[in-house]
Amino acid sequence: MNSSSKKLLMIPGPIEFEPAVLRSTGAPTPSHVAPDFINCFADCLEMMKKVWLCPSGQPFIIAGTGTLAMEMAGANLTEPGDNALVISTGYFGERFAELLKRFGAKVTILSAPPGEVVPTGEIESALKKGNYKLMTFTHVDTSTGVRVDPKTIGELGKAHDVLTVLDGVCSVGGEELRQEEWGIDVALTASQKAIGVPPGLALMVVSQKAVNAWKNRKTPVGSYYCDWNNWLPVMEAYSNKKPSYFGTPPVNLIMGLDTSLKQILKEGVENRFARHKKTGEAFRAAMKALNLKAIPKDSFHAANTMSAPYFPENIKAEDFMSSMAASDVTVAPGLLPKLKGSYFRVGHMGAVSKADIISTVAAIEAALKECNHKFEPGTGLIAVTETLD
Repeated sequence: MNSSSKKLLMIPGPIEFEPAVLRSTGAPTPSHVAPDFINCFADCLEMMKKVWLCPSGQPFIIAGTGTLAMEMAGANLTEPGDNALVISTGYFGERFAELLKRFGAKVTILSAPPGEVVPTGEIESALKKGNYKLMTFTHVDTSTGVRVDPKTIGELGKAHDVLTVLDGVCSVGGEELRQEEWGIDVALTASQKAIGVPPGLALMVVSQKAVNAWKNRKTPVGSYYCDWNNWLPVMEAYSNKKPSYFGTPPVNLIMGLDTSLKQILKEGVENRFARHKKTGEAFRAAMKALNLKAIPKDSFHAANTMSAPYFPENIKAEDFMSSMAASDVTVAPGLLPKLKGSYFRVGHMGAVSKADIISTVAAIEAALKECNHKFEPGTGLIAVTETLD
């Protein structure tokens, strides 16, 4: 996918996109009520249910970012005075808490130290005491590379009759997610990560339980743009292959989504989960071979869609990032404020290939060598190649 004219983009989103997806987004723009586009939109809604593994869910495709998807869940499912529990494993958990407060929710945050997850017993204890309407959690926090277990949290939500909202911005389409089976009421993401479409789409699938909770709310939704009263009729109309309008949809991005979802389903969601798992294992093996520690405390809670390695103690962040900037591979600096200058982040999701991973490890090795880090040259490449083979 890389070429001499561009750098390989290996950040946790936007990612490298398949050429067919880019061709779709670059096609002449049709009317949003043209028959062919209506069929395209309807197909996307149906395919989302298959990718999310939520056959009875209600998909939404909205112009916006992952943060908009978070806000849409918060706006529609909370009312002033509702109790909300936020399970935080990094920057984006804290963001969800602040978002819910804007809609008048009384928020309790359970935060894990960097690299760790909130213990199941602690979540269950809070649910027993709190009379919560909503519980949010981040499947993979892009700031730390920490991955939680959605199945266990979904089961806790069902047991305590709490609506569960999974922030899957850095997971949906890459990490294993069985939304309906695991009882997760909202699973949201953005287009530019493992779903494999350029930035600009807020995507979510909502359970019937969550739709019913929204229908039974006593106060108007506090955001006009986010209000499902405006968007649900549009989604239902397109699903029935009829024109509808509230705000003009980003037609070219939706055409790209159609192409990408077809590619995902052709690969098969089970195969896709397995591929990302193997890729994550390979990248972690390479970093371990290079004597780099990572933020996640153990491999079970390390994301398969991205990694967050620490810099060696003798290397300054600016030196390493400067060396990487001169290479053919782009990685991202740290994001979590308390650790910002001590680590970097690498995305390995979506269309990423074996060659992309090898190129990335080679560039990291070269940067480490330039920064005088002590390691046996080639050990990272050997580790990643052996794991991927």
